[in-house]
Amino acid sequence: MGNCLAKSKKPTAVEIAPCDCARRFMPLPVPPVVRLYGCSSSGIAAYIRFALLHKNLSLQLVPTEASDGETLVLEIGSERVSGSRETLVRFIEEKFPHPPLKVGMVVDTAPLVVKVTRLQHRSITWHMERMVRWTEDLRTRGKKKTVDPAVGSPRMELRKFGKNYTELLELMLEHAQMEERVVFPLLQMADPGLCKAANEEHARDLPVMNGIKEDMKSVGVMDYESPAYKEALSNLSNRLKSLQKHCKQHFDDEENDVLPLLEATELSGEEEMRVFEDCFNTMRVTHSHLFNFFLEGLLPSEAMEYVDLVMKCTDKQLKASLIQIIFNAK
Repeated sequence: MGNCLAKSKKPTAVEIAPCDCARRFMPLPVPPVVRLYGCSSSGIAAYIRFALLHKNLSLQLVPTEASDGETLVLEIGSERVSGSRETLVRFIEEKFPHPPLKVGMVVDTAPLVVKVTRLQHRSITWHMERMVRWTEDLRTRGKKKTVDPAVGSPRMELRKFGKNYTELLELMLEHAQMEERVVFPLLQMADPGLCKAANEEHARDLPVMNGIKEDMKSVGVMDYESPAYKEALSNLSNRLKSLQKHCKQHFDDEENDVLPLLEATELSGEEEMRVFEDCFNTMRVTHSHLFNFFLEGLLPSEAMEYVDLVMKCTDKQLKASLIQIIFNAK
């Protein structure tokens, strides 16, 4: 969960991650028994379970009747605390300070849709860098005979490699669609042509992204000890690095020049909430079977911030479906 994983004895190929993001924490030597007394459909229960996952703690949920106040009881070893979501999170942070979740520590007055967009940029950036590093590792590994049980044979690893990129591609496409259908129209109504460059960049990168997927399919059926395989990986590495560079520049431009302008649209509270919820409705795949993949690209504090945003939804049906996904997150 998130890109702060428990430290393993030996990093595997699928754990290749950006050096500035691979901040791992040792699991507790003897994990305490953690019980949460609450309703499984409760938003607070889902939130607390999510926080505990980032502390490398497993949770036993003891079902209770739903209550209007949603006051839960958290039991860690012999200690027990009850109260609001904030009270329980504060207790968890004091008891298990690493990794820090930083819940409520940062005051950000940016519009909700801006916060969602920024965090999605963070996840995509992390996954893109992992793909680049993974490709470089495959290209430079040489005729290594040792089998890594985490990825299997070279052919099995290439399948996982391709699957990882396919999921990243789905995430990127949904994110682009969300911006084109939700974010950009707001700005274009205020100033036509304001998002022309961003839309053009989306159109420019789409063929490149799909082309990389086709290249991966070709690499997957090659003899992995042949010169053609090495050359194909080298070309693939260059294309991924180019896409990574374009994405970084695109995200920087949006966050510096486009997203800040949303504050100037002066949306009412109701309008801002509608736009905010449209972001989630537009990205159904990301917020269903790709949710664990998406969260993997965030630091624990960023993942908690994203879940905090989900909890702000006022659409009861949307919020209920998102809470269920959060509750089942791994």
